[in-house]
Amino acid sequence: MIKKYLLVTKPGIIFGNMISVIGGFLLASQGNVDFSLLFATIIGVSLVVASGCVFNNYIDRDIDCLMERTKNRVLVQGLISPAITILYACLLGMAGFVLLYVYTNLLAVEFALLGFVVYVGLYSLYLKRKSVYGTLVGSLSGAAPPVIGYCAVSNQFDTGALILLVIFSLWQMPHSYAIAIFRYKDYLAASIPVLPVKRGISVTKNHITLYIIGFIVATLMLTISGYAGYSYLFVAAVVGFGWLIMALTGYKTTDNKIWARKLFIFSIVAITTLSIMMSVDYSQVAAPESLITFVWP
Repeated sequence: MIKKYLLVTKPGIIFGNMISVIGGFLLASQGNVDFSLLFATIIGVSLVVASGCVFNNYIDRDIDCLMERTKNRVLVQGLISPAITILYACLLGMAGFVLLYVYTNLLAVEFALLGFVVYVGLYSLYLKRKSVYGTLVGSLSGAAPPVIGYCAVSNQFDTGALILLVIFSLWQMPHSYAIAIFRYKDYLAASIPVLPVKRGISVTKNHITLYIIGFIVATLMLTISGYAGYSYLFVAAVVGFGWLIMALTGYKTTDNKIWARKLFIFSIVAITTLSIMMSVDYSQVAAPESLITFVWP
């Protein structure tokens, strides 16, 4: 009974977002960590993400039954009723937003709300089924957690927060496109207009390459702008160029499915590594003068 309610929240997505929240939080903390605030932020964001995932499962139940990887999901199997699912999603969301409102600040809550609305409202309800740009718009929701963690500490949207938003948005694109390539038949069967289905795998490879190049530039900007140290810079460069080289091998591969799966796995390793490095490499940072600063009154 507990397992089915846990599975419908997509624990893997929650765990990944927890890592990025911690990365953004510790980057802003610069070694002065308020552990009670960190704990509240992690739990609050996790509950909001879980709510969004439950809503997504409810919305996608008609197409999940058409895809091999999702045909055994809880709602497809009828293990939880739709009415209970909606109630469950609402309770998770309310708990998460209340926790963030009480323990963090309005700016962090606003980014949590933005990510939630983009994922559930724009992406899940409409763009995923109607537009090839659904992945692009949905990337904003995936980039919200590290920004929430950052703003929970700083209570301001500055250059550091903007760079985090750009890094994680750019990362989402090749990550998602890789999934769409090795799950091509699933997306085709469900008539989901992802880029490989609508414009072909060759075009998608070009987009993957360009987004990874943009990702590399964005990751290096954390050090160039004075928010992270040189250890982070070195690791970011190695990870970024390693991902790019792997992407370029896709132009010569004879098996797109295997190549895309490897690219997907490496994308998780890459963003996890960068989240860890931005968390620990703050010793050389000296509170840079931000080019952009918005402070919530």
